[in-house]
Amino acid sequence: MTRLAHGDATVGELAQPFSLTQQAISHHVAVLRRCGLIEQRREGTRRPCRLRVQNLTLLRTWIDDQRQVWDDRLDALEQHLDRERPHQRGGAGR
Repeated sequence: MTRLAHGDATVGELAQPFSLTQQAISHHVAVLRRCGLIEQRREGTRRPCRLRVQNLTLLRTWIDDQRQVWDDRLDALEQHLDRERPHQRGGAGR
């Protein structure tokens, strides 16, 4: 993803800096393509990949929303536990 942020690249170009096979990179590319995060097109014999920035923006918005939901839930749990702790301490010595 970071490499594609700098411009289009083929699977071979994406594989170069990694100790992964081109087949492994192709598998990752296929998953990202099915998720709508990248697209591939034909240019003769080349099939360069490109980020779909609009979908990345949607994903980021969803992740941020989920982060806020879980932050709120965990804060509420922490407040609940803080209220319950004095009751637990007081009853433990009896």
